[in-house]
Amino acid sequence: MTGRAMGWALLWAIFWLLPAAQRPTRAEDSPRQSPRYTLRYRFHPGQTLRWKVVHRARIKTTIGGTTQTAETVSQSVKVWRVKEVDSQGAATFDHLVESVDMRQQVSGRQEVRYNSQTDEAPPPGFERIAQSVGVPVTTFTLTPQGEILRRTPHSVAAAAAPEQHGLITIPLPEKPVAVGESWSLPFQIDVPLQDGTIKKVKTSQKFTLAEVDAGVARIDVANQILTPVRDPAVEAQLIQRVFTGTVRFDIEAGRVIGQQMDVDKVVVGFQGETSSLHYLSRFTEDFLGEEPQTASRPTRSE
Repeated sequence: MTGRAMGWALLWAIFWLLPAAQRPTRAEDSPRQSPRYTLRYRFHPGQTLRWKVVHRARIKTTIGGTTQTAETVSQSVKVWRVKEVDSQGAATFDHLVESVDMRQQVSGRQEVRYNSQTDEAPPPGFERIAQSVGVPVTTFTLTPQGEILRRTPHSVAAAAAPEQHGLITIPLPEKPVAVGESWSLPFQIDVPLQDGTIKKVKTSQKFTLAEVDAGVARIDVANQILTPVRDPAVEAQLIQRVFTGTVRFDIEAGRVIGQQMDVDKVVVGFQGETSSLHYLSRFTEDFLGEEPQTASRPTRSE
């Protein structure tokens, strides 16, 4: 995959984060005397929740002696508008992106920028992103434990998104957990091969309750590839999946108030013996609050 193509793929990270998965396994045991915490998402009808999302990525590829670097930076405001909450606490909400400001720089080419609040029209290649700003992308029904019961995409672009069948937030453990305890989430990734077949790769995300301070839980996250992968071409497709990070969860409010996920990985030989791919990225998300705010688009001049 070229640096330019991989760069476009990165733009969708502002909408989706976690891959398709099963239910989380039970937490590992810890001493009984440790205080235990029940982690659950909590929603109320009429809530409008906003997060600032920033994704920075740098991809350096070397193929046939030629090196190309692609850098992508996107800043967006993610919004969940809660429509209803059932008797079991499962919430139905619209997921949308209120605004986006992004840029991409590929070595040897002019930098491309797009700001949904100031630009009347997106540059070539950003049309799908622009069409998804300010309108519901998908409607979800989410349980208090973070399991998606239903999802309804509202556009062709949303239905075709790579992570459309994945998760949109971290899963929470079934039972109360103590600091130091972990729970895991097994899932499978289908990797297309050059011969047209699919390689099924098993992976697992491990979540550990690292600490609780002033009602905020810090959860450490580590993603691991379980299936042995010896083909560098397959490794290159999985390079974004090997991440580590932390999540800050407000226990009383029942929501994620911050997170950071990092990837720094090199794959050698993915397109010939001398080829290499270095992927460096950081994804952050910070809760902005519940205050209502009307999404705005620039007025197109006549």
